Amino acid sequence: MKEIINVEMRTRQADFAKCETDLLAVGLFSDVKGLDKLNAELNKKLDGAIERLIALGDFKGKEGTNAIIYTDGKIGAKRLMLVGLGEKGKPPVKPGAKYLAPHFTRGSLDTVRKAAANAANKAVAANMPTVSLALHRAFGGRFDLSVMGRAMAEGAYFGSFRYDEYVTESEEPRLAALKVEVIDADPAKAKELDAGVANGIIIGRAQSCARTLTNRPANVISPAKLAATAEELTRGLKNLSCTVLDDEQLAAQGMGGLLAVGSGSQNKPRLIVLKYAPSTKGAGRQPKVALVGKAITFDSGGISIKPAADMDEMKLDKTGGIAVLSTMKALAELKPALNVLGVIPSAENLPSGTSYRPGDIITTYSGKTVEVLNTDAEGRMILCDALAYAVKQKCDIIIDIATLTGACMVALGTYMAGLFGNDEKLLKQLQRAAEESGEKVWPMPSTDEYAAEMKSKIADLKNIGSKWGGACTGAAFLKQFVGEAKWAHLDIAGVDIFKTATEYTAEGSSGFGVRLLTTFLMQLADRST
Repeated sequence: MKEIINVEMRTRQADFAKCETDLLAVGLFSDVKGLDKLNAELNKKLDGAIERLIALGDFKGKEGTNAIIYTDGKIGAKRLMLVGLGEKGKPPVKPGAKYLAPHFTRGSLDTVRKAAANAANKAVAANMPTVSLALHRAFGGRFDLSVMGRAMAEGAYFGSFRYDEYVTESEEPRLAALKVEVIDADPAKAKELDAGVANGIIIGRAQSCARTLTNRPANVISPAKLAATAEELTRGLKNLSCTVLDDEQLAAQGMGGLLAVGSGSQNKPRLIVLKYAPSTKGAGRQPKVALVGKAITFDSGGISIKPAADMDEMKLDKTGGIAVLSTMKALAELKPALNVLGVIPSAENLPSGTSYRPGDIITTYSGKTVEVLNTDAEGRMILCDALAYAVKQKCDIIIDIATLTGACMVALGTYMAGLFGNDEKLLKQLQRAAEESGEKVWPMPSTDEYAAEMKSKIADLKNIGSKWGGACTGAAFLKQFVGEAKWAHLDIAGVDIFKTATEYTAEGSSGFGVRLLTTFLMQLADRST
């Protein structure tokens, strides 16, 4: 798929002061006195411009801030961008360290990612076609260079992203392409950075793909068109295949939950199944993982219709499914030694004379029956079929991701996704992946008390509980369909969208989940080898 802004990225050995570029980005911490070696060198060549800016109080190093110095030919770059890194604080938890709850340290790897996004965002906004990143130098030996290279590449794609493919006229033309490079004067360091940049490019492109697809409206992306897009993205890849079940095949399989949700729309539901099978011989000994993503291409709420305000944002109810699709595409390029199944149930939830109704009892793929009390609790109705499908495929680990409940946004705001599950080790692994990927999660319960609320008097289950703890009861409902598999549920309501532009990126879809899931799978593959 053609990217909205074509980002070209590479690593290059270059003298920091002589590097010819429109924008050279360096980082400074707010709580570190004095300048590090690189910034001291640049400050000297710029006749003390960095120190003067700091002395005036125009730049304090606060995270998310930046300042531009015009170099007047004194160094190779036309502009020097100081990017605030916030407090350096204590070193982050070492890889593999045990912790009971997620915590996000100051001066973390995500600080590097955000700084790169800040620089790329500024470059696009100011129509600067070339950017050179030397952000890693401020961190010294705090992180492995390849990991920092990956984070900078991910950040560059994230910050440069814009969604305007249907804008035919614009008063302010923007860049069609952005050239970004990570530079270091030391050839050995440049080589280490390059290994990570290569992976970061793959993940960054995957997340941009997810953001583009998710931003597309329901008249452009229907379940059938999403399935066609999945087939197109996997075409020609030997290690990634795509199978699509249409509504007739879903009926033959008995996927009553997915069919019920899609029954009110002329755009019939689909089940998209992606299989990643690496050529690595050792992959057969690793656990089989399923990623399950909710893809409601538009959610009106059905008969239990939503309020009109902000209903346009319900095109983003497909975020989880598209995160799975984009992650699977990234896996095909990263080639970890794992067998991974991507399961994406997709439907459009609309009211009509054929819609499913409150009071209906639906027989799901697992054979369990569900009393429908609210047709706007549709995500769990399609996910329960997809989870049961993953169980039938004998997956050892199942992770589902969905914009499932407004209650999760009430609990956690727009900063973190809710993390639920039945296996403590799996939850800890996802927390570690969250810390490295910068896509934050927070553990929440889905214990028997919540499951009891989902019992129906006239069916096995009902699709909503009381008005309290809705994210927890929703997760407890899904838990009934995972059998003995190790399972985790990510409720990403609230983190799926930027309602306004930030210092790091444009408004619209966040593409949340691509970095998190990809990082988790790569870490799992590393642990298994």
